[in-house]
Amino acid sequence: MSSPENPARTSPALELAHQQALLALTLCDPNPRVGCVITSASGAVLAMGHTQRVGEAHAEVMALQALQLAGHDPRGTTAHVTLEPCSHHGRTPPCCDALITAGVAKVVVAQQDPNPKVAGQGIERLRAAGIEVEVLPPEHPLAVATRELNIGFFSRMTRGTPWVRMKIAASLDGQSALENGQSQWITGDAARTDGHAWRARASAVLTGLGTVLEDDPQLDVRRVPTSRQPMLVVVDSRLETPAQAKLFGPARPVLIYAAVSNPQREAALRARGAEIVFCPGQPPGKTDKVDLAAMLRDLAAREVNELHLEAGHKLNGSFVREGLVDEFLLYLAPKLLGQGRGMVNIGPLDGLSQAVVLDFHDVQRVGPDLRVLARVPGRSSS
Repeated sequence: MSSPENPARTSPALELAHQQALLALTLCDPNPRVGCVITSASGAVLAMGHTQRVGEAHAEVMALQALQLAGHDPRGTTAHVTLEPCSHHGRTPPCCDALITAGVAKVVVAQQDPNPKVAGQGIERLRAAGIEVEVLPPEHPLAVATRELNIGFFSRMTRGTPWVRMKIAASLDGQSALENGQSQWITGDAARTDGHAWRARASAVLTGLGTVLEDDPQLDVRRVPTSRQPMLVVVDSRLETPAQAKLFGPARPVLIYAAVSNPQREAALRARGAEIVFCPGQPPGKTDKVDLAAMLRDLAAREVNELHLEAGHKLNGSFVREGLVDEFLLYLAPKLLGQGRGMVNIGPLDGLSQAVVLDFHDVQRVGPDLRVLARVPGRSSS
């Protein structure tokens, strides 16, 4: 017989709760994506719900409301929830209190909450109220899936920085643009749509001044449905972003990180709605460049969970050299471009031992192109 902390198997209800959590993928940021399913004593599914927009109801409350609307008595039921019910007053009251008040008999949890304000306290409060709590072991597939779904939230809570995902579209021989800078479009339509889906799940999309000047992109989500536009972050050390740039078109927050003050340009950019944050590097010799590591800490303080990078090879190289990238989202087209601009400017290296070593996490065909998700070892969510 398995102990409450090490169940032998997962009920279908918890798998259904994970499917509910997926519905919150682009909805509830910066809150974690959570699903909840309530079953009867016999195991019949009675109600379900998932986390709503920030400031609105969490998964457990949504499921309890659905249960009430269906006319079911919550007493004696089991709540299957993908992440530990919160135990603190944030933008909403504690979910564990809602479950206790409702009179549920048991709660099955896929993953403990990494938030220090919760981190086991929700489970303890439920047990103190006489509710049986079953927690999956961390290596269980559904526990891993919950962490994967909330990989940015876990990163922000445990490391104090967002999960940094670098997206690159390139030819099979590794060129992200021609020598003249032309890059639209190396990959196909399906890959571009898929890339927008990854933008949609991010808290913020980041680019550099070079990309703004060369491509004048919008960098918003257009190709897939979304309930929110992620924040746009621009690394622009000297505030050279044109006030008429297309990035100011979509309705979303725009955050520009700079290192050198320029009052006239600051005023023009603020007039377009941008917030400017000065984040210069440390001396000697770096005060005219943005401190990227400090920028990530500031973004985490602004509740950015997943940071999606779409920049040029120079800024990409800076992030890689400083060890700030967690995973690479690569779209490889079946084309050879010969001499051009590479993916990241980190060379030349003196030996193979200096190479950036990655682990292949996922490889899939997307239309005619290949999508590769590669992670820096030790930063996997499993």
